[in-house]
Amino acid sequence: MVRILSVDPVRPDPETVAAAVAVFRAGGLVVFPTETVYGIALDADNPGAVRRLYELKGRRGDKPLARLLADPREAKDLVPARWKGILSFWPGPLTLVLPGKDGAEGYRCPDQALERALARLSGVKLAATSANLSGSSPVSTGAEAAVILKKGIDLMLDGGRSGGGTPSTVLDLTGPRPVLRRRGPVGLSEIAECLGEVPVLSVAE
Repeated sequence: MVRILSVDPVRPDPETVAAAVAVFRAGGLVVFPTETVYGIALDADNPGAVRRLYELKGRRGDKPLARLLADPREAKDLVPARWKGILSFWPGPLTLVLPGKDGAEGYRCPDQALERALARLSGVKLAATSANLSGSSPVSTGAEAAVILKKGIDLMLDGGRSGGGTPSTVLDLTGPRPVLRRRGPVGLSEIAECLGEVPVLSVAE
């Protein structure tokens, strides 16, 4: 049976955060409330944990996870110089796909104390995705996530209903022009105003 701990996402108890950190370091999977929907996180450098997550969600192997960051400055050097202004949306519900040594990788610096505490204290390369089966709708409560994923996770942090219920905006900055990969809380017009150009759309209208 999965272990369930109550958590206040705004003022997380240090002992609860420590329990989640211990699971990450042991190669486990943790479900938790984010500022948008419920997510599931793990140590991205642990092959066994990554394999478990992909199998649990039925996720395509070529679909990368997003890194969780505690501070926007952690990804500052990866953002192309002409688009540095996009970091003004962090902390916030925006995932950036940025170029890296091993190819493109997603990064997110959330505006929520719990998520940032997990990223800051985990001591591992913490990555996350939504706590639902691939292709299905994201969930906004721990109870919904438990029904879907309870047989495959090690710890559930239940913080009641999560933020807005809409996954983060995904913006790809790996090419010559910014590309909007997923609509979300940060709107196209806001991004265009910040960058000085309208991103290419790769999502359904």
